[in-house]
Amino acid sequence: MSDTGWGGTGAGGTGDGHAGAGGGGALPTKRSGAVAESRASVVGRRTYSVVDHAATGIFAIEGATAGVLAGLDVLGVLVVGFCTALAGGVLRDVLLGDLPPAAFRSPSRIVVALLAAAFACLIAGELNEVPTGVLSVLDAAGLALFAVTGAQKALDHHSNGLVVVILGTMTAVGGGVVRDVLLNRVPLVLSGDFYATAAAAGALAVYVATRAKFAPAWAMSAGFAVCFVLRIVALTYGWQLPSFR
Repeated sequence: MSDTGWGGTGAGGTGDGHAGAGGGGALPTKRSGAVAESRASVVGRRTYSVVDHAATGIFAIEGATAGVLAGLDVLGVLVVGFCTALAGGVLRDVLLGDLPPAAFRSPSRIVVALLAAAFACLIAGELNEVPTGVLSVLDAAGLALFAVTGAQKALDHHSNGLVVVILGTMTAVGGGVVRDVLLNRVPLVLSGDFYATAAAAGALAVYVATRAKFAPAWAMSAGFAVCFVLRIVALTYGWQLPSFR
C-alpha cells in the first residue's frame, strides 16, 4: 500500500487522530494473520504431498512383492504394484469430481509407483527371506498413510464427517482390493480382517483433529498413529471382525 493510502486513512479530520491510528494498526495485524494462514496452508500442502508420495511408494512395493510371491512375470509384477499404489487415490478423486485424478495430472506418482515396483523386481530373489512381520508393518504404514491423505483431501473439498471417513477408508483399501482381485484371491478387506476398520478409525481421527483446530500436519499425524497402531495391535492379537463361516 502506498504512503498516500496510509495518509488518507489517518486524515479523517483533526479530531479523528485516534481513529486513524487504530485503523493504521489494524491492517498490519490482518496482514500478518493472512501471512501466517498462508504459510500454514503451504506447509499443509507440502505435508500432504510428501505423505501421499510415500504411501504410493510403500503400496507399490507391497503390491509388487505380492506379485513376486505369486509367481508373476516382470510385467505382471509391475502392473500389480502400479495398480495397488494408485487405484485408491484415483477412485477417491473420481468420487470427489477432481478430474483428471491427481495421479494423471503430474507424472510424479506414476514414476514413484513404477520405480518402487521395479525395485521389488530387482530384489525378487531376496523377498522369500523377508520376515512376514516386516511386510505386515509395511502394509500397515501404507494403509495409514493413504487413510489420512484420503481424509485430508475430502476435508479440502469441504466434505462432511461421514464422507471424510468413507473416502479416507476407500483410498486406503482400494489399492489392496484391486491387488487381491488381480491375484485371484478374496480381498483382505472382505475377509473379516481388522483392516478397513483401522483405516476408518484413522480417517475419523483426522476429521476430529481438524474440527479441534489442529493444523493439517498434526491432524494427519494423529490419524496415522491411530490407524497404524490399531492395525499392528490387531495383527499382534489376532483381532477379527465377526464372520459367517
